[in-house]
Amino acid sequence: MALPSSHPLVSGTAASSPLLTALRGQRPEHPPVWFMRQAGRSLPEYRRVREGTTMLESCVNPELVAEITAQPVRRHGVDAGIFFSDIVVPLMLAGLDVRIEPGIGPVFGSPIRTAADVDALPDLGAAGDGGEFDGALGVIGEAVTATLEQLGDTPLIGFGGAPFTLAAYMVEGKPSRDHLGARRLMVGDPATWARLMEWTAHVTGRFLRTQVLAGASAVQLFDSWAGSLSVAHYTQSCAPASAAAFAHVSDLDVPRIHFGTHTGHLLEAMHATGATVMGVDAETTLQDAARRLPGVPLQGNIDPAVLAAPWETVERHVREVVEAGRAAPSHVVNLGHGVPPDTHPEVLTRIVGLVHEL
Repeated sequence: MALPSSHPLVSGTAASSPLLTALRGQRPEHPPVWFMRQAGRSLPEYRRVREGTTMLESCVNPELVAEITAQPVRRHGVDAGIFFSDIVVPLMLAGLDVRIEPGIGPVFGSPIRTAADVDALPDLGAAGDGGEFDGALGVIGEAVTATLEQLGDTPLIGFGGAPFTLAAYMVEGKPSRDHLGARRLMVGDPATWARLMEWTAHVTGRFLRTQVLAGASAVQLFDSWAGSLSVAHYTQSCAPASAAAFAHVSDLDVPRIHFGTHTGHLLEAMHATGATVMGVDAETTLQDAARRLPGVPLQGNIDPAVLAAPWETVERHVREVVEAGRAAPSHVVNLGHGVPPDTHPEVLTRIVGLVHEL
């Protein structure tokens, strides 16, 4: 399927932006840079605009989504906006009882732990059939449209949670250190696990597709918890679902970024799910990633812990990351995880200026 004629990759300047140039494996005039969690608690303007509104309420308010997504672009001059949302938003829109507890994270009213629980999950229908889930996703398309008006020529990256990470939250019912419940279900009842993963792949894949058709120029699939898996378990029990999620946008010719934390041992397996760009966390060097994934554009991997150091230390580290990125055919500068909420915004602004100078 071709992108709509109104899409920024077709009608606007997104295709020639530094970000898209790098994501497609070429070297722009300067390295592009954006930050995971660049829109959020590190910005005082974000805290002001979010007053009196819950996280999930914010994510389904198109005007608020647009404003929050654009805030770091205006302040820092980053080369992309990352769609402001949460990985559990499509689960909420599908009808699951989920809320985000401050200081805790996603909490589910009814964890999914048995075959009967999976059987009781909402029927999503087929993509594009105009069913209830498609209707619920309409607010996401509206939010993307409103965001593009705020971003101008700056491209928008859409995102979603990888099926394993979504399933881990659903099984545990809340954040977990070791995701033991999810891994027990994976090993102890593989048939039920496979059906749960198929459902989460369908949810997040359609979430991604909605964002792209509305105007996102690239997508990133976050597998926050895949680092708890062995290569064998990931390859056998999770990778097919991530591939199915990516397949929802594979016909739309947009770059597909895959990122996980503590996933250095899974780089090859994660790339094989259909990613065209690999995000690299702070525990894996860009040189090692480039050696293991020859010809693949990379994204990463400034250590978030360095952001609180004196500027001399920050500058040295950023220069090292940019230099290391030269081992890949192209490189998008980012963090090895998200922006810590106590990061001083001026540090991020200075990093963007430094990267653009390089």
